[in-house]
Amino acid sequence: MTTAALIGCGDVSIVHLEAIEALADSQLLAVCDTDPVTAADVAGRWGVPPFADHHSMLAAVRPDVVHVCTPHDQHAPVVLDCLAAGVSVIVEKPLAHTLAEAEKVVAASDAAPAARIGVCFQNRYNQTVQATRRALESGSLGAVLGGTATLSWHRTADYYRARPWRGEAARSGGGVLINQAIHTIDLMQWLLGEVTAVSGRAGRYLLDPPIDIEDTASVVLEHAGGARTVVFATNAGVVDSPITTEIVTEQATLLIRQDLTITWADGRVETVAERRAASGGRGYWGVSHKLLIADFYARLGDAEPFWIGPREAMKSQRICAQVYDLSADG
Repeated sequence: MTTAALIGCGDVSIVHLEAIEALADSQLLAVCDTDPVTAADVAGRWGVPPFADHHSMLAAVRPDVVHVCTPHDQHAPVVLDCLAAGVSVIVEKPLAHTLAEAEKVVAASDAAPAARIGVCFQNRYNQTVQATRRALESGSLGAVLGGTATLSWHRTADYYRARPWRGEAARSGGGVLINQAIHTIDLMQWLLGEVTAVSGRAGRYLLDPPIDIEDTASVVLEHAGGARTVVFATNAGVVDSPITTEIVTEQATLLIRQDLTITWADGRVETVAERRAASGGRGYWGVSHKLLIADFYARLGDAEPFWIGPREAMKSQRICAQVYDLSADG
């Protein structure tokens, strides 16, 4: 039996709690939130004790795994405390709100190899993404020429009023790029290969102060194999449109817009359907949290680190940081 606890009872915590419940050999021991009312409410629904302080929780229940679903600026401090206690961690993206804090997690992870860390880039487990990865690795598509990705979502002032940290760069680390589009950045670098150069800008075009984060970003990535990726992301859209990802190769074009369509140069068309969300969580979080979490639990006894760990998460974190630096310079 693997025991678990959850820190941070905000919106995304529901998919983690559902994933823990779905595992036959796992048991939720406690939940923690700095808001005692929120902690008590979630604890009551899941039949476990609430804690307002994660130090007290770690000392009292000693879980095998902690799920970190806090605001971004609390990711690194909580993860570091868990590692120091010898507890494995699943943390929501990003790894931390700044590159410096993320690097602390990498160093601590290297120094505590017995404790596993998984980072929630769950879209890598999507059926469409897995099928795309297999197709690219097969060699049948020929050389990869490049890709484009578009995220156009809608965020109002109420979204930031509900969770003020989301609109504060000092706590969130940024806006649409690090909070929403980081999943897309992660997929493009994972699918098309090592990123050797980054250019781009991020800015605020619609959101009003006191929000000090960007609502729109454009990024160009150069990959080691010669391919180029262009990513456009905005929270100034009028609706939450499906994320669109297109990869162009010598032999085919692969388009993910919910489902995957592969259009071959000879006219053949193949499709791969994506799973549909069946969760209390939001549809735009994707459908694969449960798969990632189940895989993480299954690999706890492995000698090797979890495949989406701190070093892997740093790849997209560094890209975001470079865009923010370029935007500040510009």
